[in-house]
Amino acid sequence: MYTVNFPGLANQYRADFPILSQNINGHPLVYLDNAASTQRPTAVIEELARYYREDHANVHRGLHTLSNRATALFEKARASVARYLNAKQAESIVFTRGTTEGINLVAESWGSQNLRRGDLVVLTEMEHHANLIPWQIAARKTGAILRFLPIQGDTGVIEWNELEELCRQGNVRMIALTHISNSLGCINPIKYVCQTAKKYGAVTLIDAAQSAGHAPLDVEDIGCDFLAFSSHKSCGPTGIGVLYGRKELLDSMEPYQTGGEMIVSVDWNEAKWKPAPHRFEAGTPHIAGAVGLAKALDAGTGVTESVTVAGTAMGTLGYMAPEMLTGGVIDERADLFAIGVMVVETLTGARPFGGQTPEAILTALLRSEYHLPGTSVEVRALDAVVQRCVAKDARDRYGSAAELAKDLVPTLARCGGFDAHRGLTISDSPRLGERTKL
Repeated sequence: MYTVNFPGLANQYRADFPILSQNINGHPLVYLDNAASTQRPTAVIEELARYYREDHANVHRGLHTLSNRATALFEKARASVARYLNAKQAESIVFTRGTTEGINLVAESWGSQNLRRGDLVVLTEMEHHANLIPWQIAARKTGAILRFLPIQGDTGVIEWNELEELCRQGNVRMIALTHISNSLGCINPIKYVCQTAKKYGAVTLIDAAQSAGHAPLDVEDIGCDFLAFSSHKSCGPTGIGVLYGRKELLDSMEPYQTGGEMIVSVDWNEAKWKPAPHRFEAGTPHIAGAVGLAKALDAGTGVTESVTVAGTAMGTLGYMAPEMLTGGVIDERADLFAIGVMVVETLTGARPFGGQTPEAILTALLRSEYHLPGTSVEVRALDAVVQRCVAKDARDRYGSAAELAKDLVPTLARCGGFDAHRGLTISDSPRLGERTKL
């Protein structure tokens, strides 16, 4: 048995979500459906109400005070999203209705201008319908061909060796893939994919619906050309999302929809478009949604960091560095907080995407028992996880629980939860062979 003492994230953040204050069937509401849609914290709800009470008007088309205020808030929200994604410029951020519209925009606008008969669009077999059907339609219109990177057997991960083989054919134009699978939960190596795509001159699109709000996103580091996510899966309002695109690509694309607000000039025979992002935001946008999304991203940063730090500690306990996986596969689907994310998110009601680890790890975790007595999280059967899923040479890296604890304690201390008086107790598995108390 392994016991880690730290303040439960549930106790720290649960009160921020008013909807969780109710009882269902005589018990406090526990909401675990965050992969489908998250709940709204008080800060977002109040910001939406404040906007409608004090600042609402149409944007970019009025000279009066309220219009100026609303426009300033709308563009400030765009800048907030750019900072969240570490985009170089706010003009790379297009507000959409959600991930689905963002992908459709790229498939229609970029696809119709750049795909030709025989070109390849590479997807994976784990894509959500939102990142499949738009490309089916684009292929039907242009004569492009869809190719799918297969899922390997029971491990639930992609056979990435085939990507380079496809790219060597010379006609791969687009690689579109999910960052974190909505069905399998595994984390795909998007940075590697983008590097490979650049090497062969292909464009990349990342479906970040399941990762935005739950993991750090840095488009400069990732190196993607497009990235889409939805507000409602990041504790923000429904009906709004984001498409990030490299500015030069966006400016080269024709509008996805047309109408008011996206034009520079118009006469009876033709119109001229505004530069990106406004050429892709025809009509009155979801102003309040943008304002609420910005608030959600600002408020959610601390939660994401806390889950990541606590998860890192738990993952260290489980020895889950990527290079330790059976077979030595390093593909970013499992890392130091693989176990922790699964456990902590289950306890807190955050989205449980712990399937980033191999199926054997997930199976072992799901068969384990998790509970939160006071400030102690008990995780059972981790030894079975280690023995089934970690290569022997990696296990030998930690010869004793003392060595393991030496790595674990500083991380727990950083999350503010290490109890120096009660200590951290690790009851060793037979494989480790000794007991320690710090």
